[in-house]
Amino acid sequence: MTELLTERSGRVAAARKLTRRAGRDAAGLFLAEGRQAVVEALADPDGVREVFATEAAADAHRELLAGTHVPVRLVTEKAAAGLSETVTPQGLVAVCELRDVAPDQLVAGPPRLSVALAELADPGNAGTVLRTADACGASAVVFGAGSADPYGGKAVRSSAGSLFHVDVVRGAPLAELLPRLQASGVTVLAADAGGEASLDALDDVLAGPVMWLFGNEARGVPVDLAALADQRVRIPMRGRAESLNLAAAAAICLYATQLAQG
Repeated sequence: MTELLTERSGRVAAARKLTRRAGRDAAGLFLAEGRQAVVEALADPDGVREVFATEAAADAHRELLAGTHVPVRLVTEKAAAGLSETVTPQGLVAVCELRDVAPDQLVAGPPRLSVALAELADPGNAGTVLRTADACGASAVVFGAGSADPYGGKAVRSSAGSLFHVDVVRGAPLAELLPRLQASGVTVLAADAGGEASLDALDDVLAGPVMWLFGNEARGVPVDLAALADQRVRIPMRGRAESLNLAAAAAICLYATQLAQG
């Protein structure tokens, strides 16, 4: 009978440090919890160090785990709970290498559609924007300095596997990066409820290459960064709502861009 690793085992203790950003940055690793995240992680198994699974999870996902050369470690329910940030852990966690891309790579080969996040605070929104960007064909998401960590547990779960589909840039100094991208032919559009341009009148601009700039949930795009954008864009609304939340605004802007790009 295979001995289960407990919360005191060295491997589990090392993995538990990855629930904190400092631990992730120091190790160059992060945790991907749940079936969908693990499926997407194992699509590129060279980026996965190991998988932890409870006996129940290993049995439920037998085919998935049997088809990989990545080491699978059986752990106790308590050990699995220590690797999770959820109330009801799924008992399946992959230890993955950080997927950061250097800003220079975006400048050298600008994507047709990309996203930049300025001081976005909520990790759930970080994951949701990643997922939406992926769905609408964006190739990269840039997390500016001061933004939530896309490798945190809540962000990874909210991305529903999309974290593994797009290039991720973290901690980028956007005030330096945006002008470099513009010089490479990218149009930077800042989402702004008070913007001078209307989203429904920008089809030619949206044809790309385009980078959408979204800001903090409460404060929006910082004034200095909005000033760097080629245009500040508002979403026309017929109803009486004062504004849209960040995730909804991002979804509308990115979907409109997807339509314009064909």
